[in-house]
Amino acid sequence: MTLEDFTEPSSEETRSDEDVGGGSGGGGETAESGEETTSQASHAPDETSDSFERFAAEAAGQDRGIGTVSVSQGLRVAEDGEETELRAFVTTGNRESVRLGKYLLVPYPDDETLFCRITSLEYAQEFQTDDATEIHARRAMRQDDFEERDYKFMASLEPVAVLYREGGELKRRMTDRVPKPGSVIAEATDSEQIKTGLKIPEEGVFLGHLSVGGEKVRTAAEPPTIDYRLKDDYRDGDPLVFRHTLVAGGTGSGKTHGSKNILRQYLTEERTYAMDDGREVQTAVVQFDPQDEYAQMHDGNPDLDADFARRLEREGVAYGGHDDTVAMVPEVDKSTYPGTGHRAEQVSFTIPFSMVKRRPWLVAGASLNDNQYNALTLLLDRFFRDYGDSGTYRQFVNFLDDPALREELDESGRVHEATFDAVMRKTRTKAANQVFDQDARPITELVHDLVRPGGLSVVPTYHINNSRATEIVVLAVSSLLIDEKLSNSPQHDRIKETPLVVGMDEAHNFLTDADSVQARKVISKFTEAAKQGRKERLGLFLITQDPQDIAEPVFKQVNTKVILNLGDEDAIKSVNIPQKLANKVPYMEKGQMVVYSPDNSEPVELIGLSKCLTRHGE
Repeated sequence: MTLEDFTEPSSEETRSDEDVGGGSGGGGETAESGEETTSQASHAPDETSDSFERFAAEAAGQDRGIGTVSVSQGLRVAEDGEETELRAFVTTGNRESVRLGKYLLVPYPDDETLFCRITSLEYAQEFQTDDATEIHARRAMRQDDFEERDYKFMASLEPVAVLYREGGELKRRMTDRVPKPGSVIAEATDSEQIKTGLKIPEEGVFLGHLSVGGEKVRTAAEPPTIDYRLKDDYRDGDPLVFRHTLVAGGTGSGKTHGSKNILRQYLTEERTYAMDDGREVQTAVVQFDPQDEYAQMHDGNPDLDADFARRLEREGVAYGGHDDTVAMVPEVDKSTYPGTGHRAEQVSFTIPFSMVKRRPWLVAGASLNDNQYNALTLLLDRFFRDYGDSGTYRQFVNFLDDPALREELDESGRVHEATFDAVMRKTRTKAANQVFDQDARPITELVHDLVRPGGLSVVPTYHINNSRATEIVVLAVSSLLIDEKLSNSPQHDRIKETPLVVGMDEAHNFLTDADSVQARKVISKFTEAAKQGRKERLGLFLITQDPQDIAEPVFKQVNTKVILNLGDEDAIKSVNIPQKLANKVPYMEKGQMVVYSPDNSEPVELIGLSKCLTRHGE
């Protein structure tokens, strides 16, 4: 028997059957046949009489929600998430709008509500049939429609929190109750419920809008989007800016665009922080800029129209160029800083060799072992004792050229001649010669220009062609800021008494793990800064496309991670975010991000602003 045996007969086959049924009696009908016809006619229903009444198959009333809690495969809430069984049946009319990650509400019999999210979706058979057959497949291939009612559409849910009211205030607690079977499940569309369920602060530093699967979560309020903010008030603990931030994203992911928008929020007049002496002081931002992009924050974005600006004002988002922006330009040999992409003031500076007195690793051009580093420290102590703080790099080079000094230290057993030669070779570098003591004011004399409450200082390094020279500049200025912040007897009170955010783009180039003694000193310094940041009002704002290269001791101190598109598997693994969000990272479009900040909220997906709040790009 073939498939054709199950198909409907053709019109010719139908006609031949009729001929057989009606042609056996020739042309003369018998009386019996006529009576039979009359009898059949007498029993036919009268067309004028009432037909059978049809009953409605649909339930009375109006549907609410998207489905109900199902108990068919178990209903269980457990401390171990792996043992939780919470599933929902989604009705046919709601199936097209349901997406992974969507936030739902399940009511309890009292006034409490379970806030949860969809973690998986599946079709299940309504009836026990085998649809993996040739007949079923061929029949489906000839049809254009799909009958939803033939299948069950099931959603697995992850409990996030129980919502309840206390004293008129909506609060959350860990999930400790199981909902009733058949409870009606609704989509979460109330901003207060969603923010409370995800523990998102009402106020703070704006990062973006809550989203699911690349689409903004919509509510019935105005504006319909849900703004995501970082805690920035001492009433809720330490502001997260001083718990440090990492922005990671590949080329073209929008990390510079997003970083500018975040930093712009820290520069508003309203954003102040309490100091130990009771003063409320605006934060200062010092941003190291390898691509000459952040000085553009001085200028407004001409593409930011009036309608977009009004929406920003309604949501309390700071925007527009920041007038108090200064480009602090390092003078390096004969390199010329163009500075044509912005209208910010430019102030040139140089790194004085006197900074090496407290930071010997700045002058080390190659890896030094412990013996060599100790020898360098001894030599620098003797040099500054002889020449004072005004001693220059060139004088230090001449100082090492003295054969009598080499012989004296070798004979006394303090520095072996081979060690002395290694120190001399590794400190006499082109980069050091280009950076130290150039024709400009020392940075140590420009601290009041560098650190200004409410001001943005950008240190561009785009014009420096030598990577080692760039490293010396960035580490010299950043270590000056950190040392003064952590010191109990600072030389520059301006730094100590001002809340400070140190932003570092391409942070992986400066804070990488390495075996050399100078690298360990750098990492140790930044790790200590990160640990003391809350107390000293010092925040690190690290930007990178290679988060896996940032030294782990520093990385572990970062509380807030803003992850944009990353294509490298090692990079994604290194940021250590929940797997459900890590799986989305390679597929995120420009401006989409995952925010993992355990002290602020549940892990969430956001969409940043489509326009930069300041000038960006050409």
